Amino acid sequence: MATNPSGPDELSGKEQPFVTHLIELRDRLVRAAIAVGLVFGALCLWPGPAGLYDLLAAPLVANLPKGATLIATNVISPFVVPLKITLMAAFLVALPVVLYQMWAFVAPGLYTHEKKLVLPLVISSTLLFLMGVAFCYFFVFGQVFAFIQSFAPKSITAAPDIEAYLSFVLTMFIAFGAAFEVPVVVVVLARMNLVSIQKLKEFRSYFVVLAFIIAAIITPPDVVSQLALAIPMCLLYEVGIWAARIFIKHTQAPGEESTPAA
Repeated sequence: MATNPSGPDELSGKEQPFVTHLIELRDRLVRAAIAVGLVFGALCLWPGPAGLYDLLAAPLVANLPKGATLIATNVISPFVVPLKITLMAAFLVALPVVLYQMWAFVAPGLYTHEKKLVLPLVISSTLLFLMGVAFCYFFVFGQVFAFIQSFAPKSITAAPDIEAYLSFVLTMFIAFGAAFEVPVVVVVLARMNLVSIQKLKEFRSYFVVLAFIIAAIITPPDVVSQLALAIPMCLLYEVGIWAARIFIKHTQAPGEESTPAA
């Protein structure tokens, strides 16, 4: 059967763009991984995995009885746990590069008003998550450990396991980092017309109750950590309502101004 050399190549027309996107995605992922690897190598040189773990354990060690230290119940824990912390720290330090690679991959396919919508959300969500982690480390840990130790009987010598402490720290970091994303969630719900600003205001009292319930579930059973999580969530909910008004106004698509609000 004769072929038409001038006819469209369906295989090339459909698969080539897809393959091109895959190649670009691979390159972006490789660049992000290289950034994390370079930071990981730098952190291994200084301050080193052991130094990073000492820094992470400082809030707990400062509130332990005099002479008490953390212990390792697993043979390889003194080697593996500091490396995990170093990798986690490397990812956080290299996070701007990782997010830039993600943004550079998706940005060409977005309209101008969509770029105005996505980029501020990516930046703000990253900053809020890091703020939640910093708030947990610099304020919450010290208060929680001091509160717990004040109730410990004198006959008990605290010697926490380093793996258990790492698990506790990661849980708390994720909890507070996610809790600080409340404004982003509120803005997205309002911008997508799923909930109106007025409905968000009316839901304010219910959110206060919900915030304390969430704090009671995901934090240790002490009053300090529960209040330290619930109160910022309530304040950030108000920030989200305020930010939603501004965000909706400046991220409307062409012609959307004439569309009645939900």
